[in-house]
Parts: sequence; C-alpha cells; structure tokens
Amino acid sequence: MLERLISSKTAEKKPALMIFIGLLYGSLSMILVHLFFKGDKILSNFSGLLVVLFCVIFSLPYIYFAIKREEKEDEEVYGIYSVWKVHKDAIFAFMFLFLGFVISFSLWNMILKDPNLLNAQIQTYCNINNPGDIEGCVSKYSLTGNIISGSSLDQQSRLMLIIGNNFGVMIFTLIFSLIFGAGAIFILAWNASVIAAAISIFTNHNVSGIPLGLGRYMIHGFPEIAAYFIAALAGGILGIGLVRNGLTNRRFMKVFMNVLFLILIAMIILLIAGVMEVYLTPILFK
Repeated sequence: MLERLISSKTAEKKPALMIFIGLLYGSLSMILVHLFFKGDKILSNFSGLLVVLFCVIFSLPYIYFAIKREEKEDEEVYGIYSVWKVHKDAIFAFMFLFLGFVISFSLWNMILKDPNLLNAQIQTYCNINNPGDIEGCVSKYSLTGNIISGSSLDQQSRLMLIIGNNFGVMIFTLIFSLIFGAGAIFILAWNASVIAAAISIFTNHNVSGIPLGLGRYMIHGFPEIAAYFIAALAGGILGIGLVRNGLTNRRFMKVFMNVLFLILIAMIILLIAGVMEVYLTPILFK
C-alpha cells in the first residue's frame, strides 16, 4: 500500500516529493521498533539494526522499480553528459529520500528518548571517534550527548583516511547493488541512521538543534551520499542490463560503458566531499 503513494515515475518528475516518503518511512521505522521491541529483553538490543531493516523493507519496492526504469533508459544514451542527464532525476529523488530518512531518524530519536533505538549507530560513531574507550563513549553520548571533538590527525592524513574509507563504502555499495539490484538501500539507510545519531550527539539531543546538525553533516555528507547513490544506481543498472541483454550483447556494452561513466562521476564527487569535510566543515562549524 505505502509504495503506491509516489511511484518511481512520479518521483522522477518531482524528486523533491521523495523527502516526504523518507520522512514517512523513517518515522514509521522508528515508531514501530520503539512500540514493538522496547520491552523485549533480547531484540531491544538490536533496535538500531531493526530500524534500518524496517526502513529497507518500506523502500525496496520504490528502489527496485526506479533502478529498472533507469536501466531501460540507459540503453539509449552514451557519454558522460547524456548519462548524467538521463539519471539525474532519479539521483535527486534518492537524495531527497535519504534526507527524509536523516531528519525523521534524528527527530524521533530525540522525541522518543529510547536509548536503544540507534544503539548500533552510536557504537559506530564511538568506534570512529573514540576507539580507545567505546563503552565509555557510548554510555556518555547515549545519555546526554556532547559536542564532537576534533581529530588528532593532521589534515592531510585525515583527508587520506576519509577518502580511503569513502571509496571502500562506494565499492561495497556498487558490489551490493550488483548482486541484488535494490540491496544497496540497506547501506544508504544505515548511513542515514549513523548521521542521525551523530546529529543527536552534536545537538545534545535537542530538537531545536536539528537544522544546525543537518548543516554540520550535510554540507559534505550530501555530495558524499550522492556518490553512493550513483554507485548504487550503477551497480543496479549493470546487474539488470546483464540479465536482460547477456554479456556479449551490444546493448549491454553500451550499458557497461555508461556504468563506468557513473562510477567516474561518483569518484570525482567523493574526492570533492572529502576535501569539503576536512577543510571547509571545520571552518564553518568550529
């Protein structure tokens, strides 16, 4: 029923509408996990993963049909500009969907004040920012929150670390979507929930601070996630094109070249996002 609210065809024409779908799916995921699993002694410990799982289940129909539509269009174009022109509406729709996830996860995490809702995400944050004392970090941030401290690495080392990590995530997203066309939505929903947890920490779990938190992470996070969506789209298109046309078909070769163009675009965007995260974000949010 929910997948009929906005079709993939409508989303291509009005991608901004997908922010409302993201808000709806993210809100339902948070509320349902809170209501059904808060009192469960076992499953409540996995609430963070269950939130992502519910979000994936809600999103799969849209993602599947969107990627299927994009593959058909991909058979008719060639060249970086043409590929971008054909796929940009779908990419923007994915981005607005992601933004809806981030806002809804952040908002309901602060409203419901359930320490288990994004527990795995807070552990991930602590593993990145305070690997020497993960348990202490989790205990501190899940209760009251705190402003993120700066990294002890110099800027060049941090840039290399961030770019290496981002390229690793992009490759994983590409492979995941190639194996299971719409499967990359798990990685993207997970990243949205981790950003939401970081926003909660950055704002001390204060709802009024969400716009500032979004600015803090979206200024470099938006292009970064855009690159992941492009990689996910490329992997899904490649997988569907292979099944539809076969490995030796001339149409598949055109699809394959277009996929390479998409990956190139994603890599360039990731490099720009990494530079923004290291050199721009710290200046704007000291």
